[in-house]
Amino acid sequence: MERAFREADVSGRLHAVDIDTGRELGVGADDPVVLASVYKVPLLVAFFRLAARGVLDPAERITLRPDERTEGGTGLSVMLDDVTMSLRDLALMMITVSDNAAADAVYARVGRDEVNAALDGLGLPGIRVTGDGRDLFDALLADSGTSGLGELWQRADEPGMLDRLGPLDPSRTSAGTPRELTGLLSLIWLDRAAPAAECALMRRMLGHQVWPHRLSAGFPRDDIRVSGKTGTLLTLRNEIGVVEYPDGGRYAVAVFTRAAEPVAVAPRADAVIGATARIAVEALRRVR
Repeated sequence: MERAFREADVSGRLHAVDIDTGRELGVGADDPVVLASVYKVPLLVAFFRLAARGVLDPAERITLRPDERTEGGTGLSVMLDDVTMSLRDLALMMITVSDNAAADAVYARVGRDEVNAALDGLGLPGIRVTGDGRDLFDALLADSGTSGLGELWQRADEPGMLDRLGPLDPSRTSAGTPRELTGLLSLIWLDRAAPAAECALMRRMLGHQVWPHRLSAGFPRDDIRVSGKTGTLLTLRNEIGVVEYPDGGRYAVAVFTRAAEPVAVAPRADAVIGATARIAVEALRRVR
């Protein structure tokens, strides 16, 4: 795994665990890592825990206008007209296509304190969420002194620029460790992150993620199911997910990578997520 990360010209952190036996392995599994859009999984858990308690109504309908939606490259973020959708379907959009506008609408109903309280209640204090997508983008612009994400991309290779950006520093943004993130996934798959019905809905949403180029790329078989959530931010490419085999084997995997240079298209960094996940899962299966 370490060699694969080096050959892809990234630094990597990974943890994989057999959900049913607890066997595990990793590379830097307890190192703090930036969540980026992976923060949407703890948000999803907190959302469904509140829904199960009746604190919020997942069928509540929310209308979002174009001028109040968070930037992003997918979903509601790029739509041109008013959109009305239930909170539950907004949660679906934030997971399946990593919709920033949908995620921020859910976050507005749930709140940072509830997300972190849910993580504490699940025994995962190493995962912390500090804000939503709008907070992250605002921090990027403030730290970089730029007026927009386009200008930030143009100036990203300036000396010292990346070092100034709080959203790339796990001590200054939403962060966790690979081990605790696989722990969170394991709790969802074991019906312990929330009541069983809510965990089933979370598994369904994570199973509908549309991106095939990272974790799923390591398991190109029709009889292997991969569910997950990606995270992408400048030099960072991440994914956490669960790989399920037809023989019943279930493996939670978290892979976090950081490249030296910010590039929008990085196929080697994307591919190494699936490659290292496959190495880890195959090793766990040999001792199952």
